[in-house]
Amino acid sequence: MRIGPTEIEDTFAEAFGMRYCRLIVTACDGHWLAAATREACGYGTSIIECDAETGVEVPLTTDDSPDGRCAAACLFFGFSGEALAKAVGRRAGQCLMTCPTTAVFDGLPAAADRIDLGCRLRFFGDGFQKSKVIAGRRYWRIPVMDGEFLVEETAGIAKGVAGGNILIQTADQPGGLAALRRAVDAVAPLPGVITPFPGGGVRSGSKVGSRYQGLVASTADAFCPTLMGLAGKVATRLHPAANCCYEIVIDGVSEAAVAAAMRAAIHAAAGEETLRISAGNYGGKLGKFHFHLRKLPP
Repeated sequence: MRIGPTEIEDTFAEAFGMRYCRLIVTACDGHWLAAATREACGYGTSIIECDAETGVEVPLTTDDSPDGRCAAACLFFGFSGEALAKAVGRRAGQCLMTCPTTAVFDGLPAAADRIDLGCRLRFFGDGFQKSKVIAGRRYWRIPVMDGEFLVEETAGIAKGVAGGNILIQTADQPGGLAALRRAVDAVAPLPGVITPFPGGGVRSGSKVGSRYQGLVASTADAFCPTLMGLAGKVATRLHPAANCCYEIVIDGVSEAAVAAAMRAAIHAAAGEETLRISAGNYGGKLGKFHFHLRKLPP
């Protein structure tokens, strides 16, 4: 199967079930909104070492904003509700409450499963905090040095899918970067998904395990071009002419959302410079969600 000159390998991406939280962050203008979301989503690439996989889902119009100001939705993914509660609580307290003019709202108000948010952060108010119930939802007003920080008492969590991916193989780095950026740009406006790595791309893809004791992951040697000549040591999965490979990892609120994002990324990445598009998996033994590249829905 090919899209133009690009080979689509007959393989699948293996993804995992995770829990996710959706926060709506608002601020007085785009500058402070970007500052808040950038900090809140920092160091949120891989659950291998980070407390959560994070990213801005979509910007919101003022009509969709809970308080009519500049707003964006952020997604946070973790392996359990308990782990997510810790990560989201810390990020909200350290990165959102500290940022000038922000407020934080629950983006999953109908979710039955909940984690503490404002009811945890309220103690920073040192007894001067106040709460108010509006339309059945409780908010906390915490006094801060530019007025008050408004934050919803709890946040909903739900089941999501993390680890959808594609691998873009090109003859050189400039071609790989161009294809990578096209793919990330194609995914960016889609609802319900994030690409949590820097700029949406990954240069250091990983495999499970290592020859070094204690490491749970190590470099994906099968996709490292400098290791292609190590016959008998590395079973390369690169196109013979490939000298560069970039990965895009996609987390989403549902299997359908991840599949749609992967399809958009594949079609955007295909082109003259892209030799092959592949995907990372572990033989289907670790993640229950398998996204076959040649069978993604239209």
